[in-house]
Amino acid sequence: MKYPIGIQDFKKIRCENYVYIDKTDFVYKLATEGSYYFLSRPRRFGKSLLLSTFESYFSGRKELFDGLAISSLEQDWTEYPILHIDLNSEKYDSPEALYNILDRNLHDWEDIYHPSRIENSLSGRFDRIIRTAYEHTGKQVVILIDEYDKPLLQSIGNDALQDDYRGTLKAFYGVLKSCDRYIRFAFLTGVTKFGKVSVFSDLNNLKDISMLPAYSTICGITSDELRNVFAEEISTLARNNGLSDDECYRQLQEYYDGYHFYPDSPDIYNPFSLLNTLDNGVFGDYWFETGTPSFLVELLKKSKYLLDNISNEKLYADQLNSINSIDNSPLPVLYQSGYLTLKDYNKEFGVYCLDYPNKEVREGFIKYLIPYYVPKTKDGSPFYVGNFVEDIRSGNVSGFMERLEALFADNNYQIIGDAELYFQNATYVIFKMLGFYVDVERHTSDGRIDILMKTADYIYIFELKIDQSATIALRQIESKEYSLPYQVDKQKIIKVGVNFSTKSRRIDDWKVEE
Repeated sequence: MKYPIGIQDFKKIRCENYVYIDKTDFVYKLATEGSYYFLSRPRRFGKSLLLSTFESYFSGRKELFDGLAISSLEQDWTEYPILHIDLNSEKYDSPEALYNILDRNLHDWEDIYHPSRIENSLSGRFDRIIRTAYEHTGKQVVILIDEYDKPLLQSIGNDALQDDYRGTLKAFYGVLKSCDRYIRFAFLTGVTKFGKVSVFSDLNNLKDISMLPAYSTICGITSDELRNVFAEEISTLARNNGLSDDECYRQLQEYYDGYHFYPDSPDIYNPFSLLNTLDNGVFGDYWFETGTPSFLVELLKKSKYLLDNISNEKLYADQLNSINSIDNSPLPVLYQSGYLTLKDYNKEFGVYCLDYPNKEVREGFIKYLIPYYVPKTKDGSPFYVGNFVEDIRSGNVSGFMERLEALFADNNYQIIGDAELYFQNATYVIFKMLGFYVDVERHTSDGRIDILMKTADYIYIFELKIDQSATIALRQIESKEYSLPYQVDKQKIIKVGVNFSTKSRRIDDWKVEE
């Protein structure tokens, strides 16, 4: 089986016999039931392939769809003029970057359709091209825009540049409304949807299908598709990794499944990681190896977000479905980018609960945050989790605390903000990393253990204080009887009180009781 890894061209996939998960029933439904659509999905989820499929369909390439669902649905394979823009390939670090990529596309179309006059503005030229294409062909125009939001995402943290891009794109995309009579179909994709002061504020005829149940599986791979298409390949993967078929399915689910784009929708597998795993025969963090956008850390820093809350957040639909550039909340971006997903839904209050979708994302995201949130050791070397794990497993709590103390002794960290937030976020990342190797639970509500760690031989109860003392922390462990539920366990109980000073920005006191 040939896997279309990194291939986003539908024609190439079909002509060169790459495996294709049939999504053409969605193509037919969208093309015949409406005209203007928007879809948000994480990167590497098949948005570009979907647009390429639309391009082949509206080009009348019937032969490319033989044997697919749409071949029995479509009777009239009509060719339309198509304007396809891909904004994914540019580095957007100046106003000229966006201007140049739009200008190149406009020049190409002007060479094809030869409008009677050339307008000066980008939006004016786009308007003239659409009208001219319609006049020359007698057919309405199909417009496909891939990664519409890439300039806006890359300029997060640079308000002036983002305002410039927003103004340019708002005028450019606004042409879709003014040219409605000349447009057969328009489809825009992106990672995110910007709300309120938005590039879409004038385009009120654009239907957002991102969180509609009918389209929850339009991108990605469902469990049924996995079993129906890749059963033989998964048996091979299982044998090569010393697993039974059932164990292999469970591991694939743990690593790459878990995405939801509507409450109670089928689980969706990350297609990029899944196909790479089947192709290489090895489980890996393939999605993360392609790079995590730096704008995520920019948003977390700008909003002074407390990482402890990240997998316990609750949002209303209108908060989740768009990015409000005014409130700077990172949560809609983390959801729309694929780092969080829907885990539960309260119908009574219309509230979504968020969490990491799977093991690949949970572990990969924490590892990505380490250099931004965890200070380096005194000798300048980065945080190494192995030494901490060895101390915990061997009962060397003093060695563990000395390492932790040494980390905070060097105040050369990248997160700028109040010291309390710095400590809370740094300890979140550190103990989350430890949780990949030992059993770690974190609780932050009043009256509950801050951190509980379990190994085969030890149970550690940590209480963290800020601008108080380690003695006060140990007293709380005793007064709240945190160790009581674990008295019957075979492991040795170790209690640790820790205090962080916001003045010195370091751990200034810690005590251990066994």
